[in-house]
Amino acid sequence: MNLYSKLAQLQEQGLPIRLGLIGAGKFAAMYLAQVPKTPGIHMVAIADLSPDNAKNNLKRVGWDDERFGACSLDEALSKGQTYVTDDWEELTKNPKIDIIIEATGSPMEAVSHVLAAIENGKHIVMVTVEADVFCGPLLKQKADSAGVVYSLAYGDQPALICELVDWARAAGFSVKAAGRGHKWMPEYKKSTPDTVWKHWGVTEENARLGGLNPKMFNSFLDGSKPAIESTAVCNATGLTPALGGLVYPPGSVDDIPNLMRLKSEGGILSHDGQVEVVSSLKHDGTEIPYHIRQGVWVVFDGGSEYVQRCFGEYHTLTDSTGRYGCMYKRWHLIGLEVGISVASIGLRNEATGAPTCFNSDVVAEAKRNLKVGDKLDGEGGYTVVGQLMPANHSMNIGALPLGLAQGWKLKKAVGIGEVIRWNDVIIDETDIAVRSRKQMEEIFA
Repeated sequence: MNLYSKLAQLQEQGLPIRLGLIGAGKFAAMYLAQVPKTPGIHMVAIADLSPDNAKNNLKRVGWDDERFGACSLDEALSKGQTYVTDDWEELTKNPKIDIIIEATGSPMEAVSHVLAAIENGKHIVMVTVEADVFCGPLLKQKADSAGVVYSLAYGDQPALICELVDWARAAGFSVKAAGRGHKWMPEYKKSTPDTVWKHWGVTEENARLGGLNPKMFNSFLDGSKPAIESTAVCNATGLTPALGGLVYPPGSVDDIPNLMRLKSEGGILSHDGQVEVVSSLKHDGTEIPYHIRQGVWVVFDGGSEYVQRCFGEYHTLTDSTGRYGCMYKRWHLIGLEVGISVASIGLRNEATGAPTCFNSDVVAEAKRNLKVGDKLDGEGGYTVVGQLMPANHSMNIGALPLGLAQGWKLKKAVGIGEVIRWNDVIIDETDIAVRSRKQMEEIFA
């Protein structure tokens, strides 16, 4: 409750939390817009494959040129400026940087960045949740062994859901279900970067003018990102997915506690403690008023008659029986909120959500009929879509994690809707991300 005042104290003492950022795209730009307005923070260095693009983003979000005018990392540290480079290893190796924010959005590269940061005693804010879902438990274990913090990024929906789940449990409630909202129709699962804008609700021209990445936006639309984020939530909270994946029931905010009951109670849950996503569209495609498309929620069991009376007295949002309550946030501010993770780690040595188990997985499913020699193009693309499933089921069938379904060629044909397996692709077993995933499976599965 007092992060700001403690950050202000650091500012007064001249002892800011020193940050290194790897990847200066859209998410990172949102946080960079907040950095000059946050006391007790020094963005020491930014590494991006294109330093010029990173500098353009800094200007676009309002930074003065002199703020990132340092020509070396040491000068940035001494002058309170920000150094921009294409060498991410400079950031992970520098002993004066406290926290690394990994925001490349490239899951396989992110693993290398995080492992190097941990090896060099850096705390981690993991924005690239795609990497967290295929080997996050291992990364967290390695961070614990090194005495550093590994954290999901506040502002992204997984960390916000984890916060709601933690709130409910710390207040003495049993969590019935938790999750996020989404705009969903079953046909979106086949969407590609060529069709995303007509479903998303913007014209191709406006998307081009806004610099919107069709593949990235399509990863949300086709259900890959909801599956990824739901997996991160499960592995950080102990919640579990339904065997068949996400149901996407349509509903308004007021409908959530009625939906998130067991099927035997009139809801859609297959079991208590389920992760789920609520659609903002009715089955006919019309938008539901007061939806939670951009938000997060948790449903919890009031338990006793006394607590249920309290729900009624204080007009808590409940199901029709008054037993199950609901708390929610209708919006999330994405990169604008990452400072909460930075402050929590830098001041309290505490993560804003982190994997504690491996009970959920998101795997690659063929988006179309794929033939031998086809190259997989990752989430949001033309070849694969993410499918949420329990981790033990993923292990049993040898499913290929979605985060690794990028760049490999098929050695077997896979039909549309079929799960792609490790044995279906030509894999470089020496790749550090592949080795990390295999190691995690050995330890946690």
